Amino acid sequence: MTIEAFPLAWPPGWKRTQVRTRAKFFGKAGRWTTIKGQNHFDPRKELTISQATARVMDELKHFGVADWDVIISSNLQLREDGLPRSRQANPSDPGVAVYWKRSGEKHRCMAIDRYDRVADNLAAIAATLNAMRAIERHGGATILDRAFSGFAALPAPEQPFQILGIGANASIEEVERAYRLLASKHHPDKGGDPAKMARINWARDAMLEQRP
Repeated sequence: MTIEAFPLAWPPGWKRTQVRTRAKFFGKAGRWTTIKGQNHFDPRKELTISQATARVMDELKHFGVADWDVIISSNLQLREDGLPRSRQANPSDPGVAVYWKRSGEKHRCMAIDRYDRVADNLAAIAATLNAMRAIERHGGATILDRAFSGFAALPAPEQPFQILGIGANASIEEVERAYRLLASKHHPDKGGDPAKMARINWARDAMLEQRP
């Protein structure tokens, strides 16, 4: 698979969520909180990246997908094993795309960005996979196969640096220079395509967000 785990490789043609909401996915560990001077044990604790990643990997494992055939793509920095690292700030774009391949099948993809935290979008993918597994358990193999066909991965999505025509490790100056050159050709005020300009704007913002 050539799809990158970082930055987010959103599948082309998949609609993006414009207004995100807060989810209600929680981890198992609770915590003590103080309310009006009284200690209370709150069993609800925000799901961590590590916990959400484990849920996704576990669900795919039940489908017979090996760990090395899974790519979790997001705007989170990666661990040494290529999975998202916990204990980092939630990115401005919390979307997640999970790519996988089962033996003898085409690559599949599921992407969710409706929630405002990466961990919650990961958990939503895990929950969707779990629901599909329930279909399989109840004899709906054909239905499941049709459902998965809707998640067939398209060719690797174009990355921000590819849209700008620069290297993946380009400097801020190189990003801005490439942006200005493309904007001079594609800006709607100059007769360019608004959709093309929107992609160029997105690519510049995505590249600058990755720079320290």
